[in-house]
Amino acid sequence: MGERIVVGMSGGVDSAVAALLLKREGYDVAGLFMKNWEDDDNDAYCSTREDLVDAAAAADVIGIELEAVNFSAEYKDRVFAEFLREYQAGRTPNPDVLCNAEIKFKAFLDHAIDLGATRIATGHYARVLEKHALYELHRGTDASKDQSYFLHRLTQAQLSKVIFPLGNQTKGEIRRIAREAHLPNHAKKDSTGICFIGERPFREFLNRYLVREPGPIKNSSGKTIGQHIGLAFYTIGQRKGIGIGGKSGGAGDAWYVADKDMACNTLVVVQGHDHPLLMKRALRAQDASWVSGDAPEEGATHSAKTRYRQADCACIITRSDEKEIAMEFARPQWAVTPGQSVVLYEGAVCLGGAVIS
Repeated sequence: MGERIVVGMSGGVDSAVAALLLKREGYDVAGLFMKNWEDDDNDAYCSTREDLVDAAAAADVIGIELEAVNFSAEYKDRVFAEFLREYQAGRTPNPDVLCNAEIKFKAFLDHAIDLGATRIATGHYARVLEKHALYELHRGTDASKDQSYFLHRLTQAQLSKVIFPLGNQTKGEIRRIAREAHLPNHAKKDSTGICFIGERPFREFLNRYLVREPGPIKNSSGKTIGQHIGLAFYTIGQRKGIGIGGKSGGAGDAWYVADKDMACNTLVVVQGHDHPLLMKRALRAQDASWVSGDAPEEGATHSAKTRYRQADCACIITRSDEKEIAMEFARPQWAVTPGQSVVLYEGAVCLGGAVIS
């Protein structure tokens, strides 16, 4: 048998095809299903059981063993606790970024090594290239599916142990490979949203864990036009669910959340998608993580994005060290949100990123 690779199989088509491709290349492949959440096992929104069945069915067709491992305790300590702290502080965290760094490429990697694997693989659309004794994280070839944004906190040690078999593939090609191989999940819909929340209403989920602290909603002139249920339940750029509609401002553009004044417990809203208060030319970010270990130099020009589905924009680094960074953009960026990640690129290479403060 070839090199032993353990593939993280979620029950979706991407990870199943990743395992299939490695098996065809002659690797000794095993699958591992990670259970990262168990508070809602009997909830209508929880898909863990269905996903495990789908992963097992795919593994059977591929001809590999599948093990299920419960990482829910690690997830709650390393990811969910931080998720709640950030929301309570008024920020909007990205738990998928932290989950990759702490669970999928740490707890999972450690477990796979214990199983005798030399490396792990996942169904992420990204690439790892080794150059000059360093591992580079590259965007996936399919720009519409590239997931390097979510992987930007991975270290050299982690990247040295990872394979991304789908990095050079398009989603259409993955569907075709799965269909031709008769994988039972070849047409399964892609999962969306945060893994432990599923398709449930987000505010309903947060209600279980966060305390409501109502306060005023004010417009950009300082006029009170409504009441919010608690700043933790809103995010910058939010349009739906604010609770004021058009009744407080008359006819005109939709209302958007533009700011959260934590000191005064005030939600600031504006009308119009491109209102000046929603556009930012500069930002600061903390808790930086750089793939190569080296922070970008001050004065350097790169491209960056402040959310996953956003196009890159040219920027200049105005301050940089191991853990903090500041930058100015060539064009104003919409709804820059504290708690989200700003991720830097040099062409196709993901340099790393930091948490917007």
